[in-house]
Amino acid sequence: MLLFAFVVLVPSARGVYYAFTDWDGLSPDFSWIGLGNFTTMVGDATARQAIWHTLLIAVAITIIQNGVGLLLALGVNSMIKSRNVLRVLLFAPAVVTPIVTAYLWRNLLGPDGAVNSLLGAVGLTSWQQDWLGDPQLALWAVVGVIVWQFAGYSMVIFLAGLQSVPKEIYEAAAIDGTGPVRRFWSIVRPLLAPAFTINLMLSIIGGIKLFDQVFALTGGGPGHATDTISTLIYKEAFTLGEFGYSIALAVVLTIIVAVVSTGQYFFLARNERAAS
Repeated sequence: MLLFAFVVLVPSARGVYYAFTDWDGLSPDFSWIGLGNFTTMVGDATARQAIWHTLLIAVAITIIQNGVGLLLALGVNSMIKSRNVLRVLLFAPAVVTPIVTAYLWRNLLGPDGAVNSLLGAVGLTSWQQDWLGDPQLALWAVVGVIVWQFAGYSMVIFLAGLQSVPKEIYEAAAIDGTGPVRRFWSIVRPLLAPAFTINLMLSIIGGIKLFDQVFALTGGGPGHATDTISTLIYKEAFTLGEFGYSIALAVVLTIIVAVVSTGQYFFLARNERAAS
């Protein structure tokens, strides 16, 4: 407990204190400005945009990643011969360091990258884009990279849930003439409630705290088109020297994570109890 307090609790408490000051991160002298940083944040269009991007990315990742992960889990849970190989290949991106994956995709999605080259090779030159340089596409390119990397992670959790469903239930449903869609919705889906809870919690919290992939892919650009709260915290602290303001942003990020994760937990836990 003492070690935890020294490493986590005390720095966190001091951080909250500095959020109410104009500390520049270096000078020993600073002033108490109360809610000044938070007032500035409310009027800062860049901060509001970063908060919106953070929530949009978190929701998009949660929906798309878990949707793809569930479909992959249903696919590799079948009796196809290559299911074990497919499980390994689909999960492999999740074990690669996110920053390495981001730099890899930054090259692939560049104007002269492999994605545009492939589109040109198959005659789809009209589809070629500046994927990370277009403000309308950059945010969704970031979402696509994250889904590509972690859909396999969600797949593994769903697959564990699917394999815990007794085969007798499938057999009884098949005897009753239940189709695959009805069988999934009425029988499998309720039994996957714990897997849904875990996956949705991990996805939404990870999406809200997202930093490394965004910073490596776009640096928050072009302009501020892909800035999240985390990338804005970094810029305000280490580029502009506004440590007090950056810590205020971090406090807001912490509050958002706490509120969203707590609300989501109680909602999913209630649904899980109802399903059981």
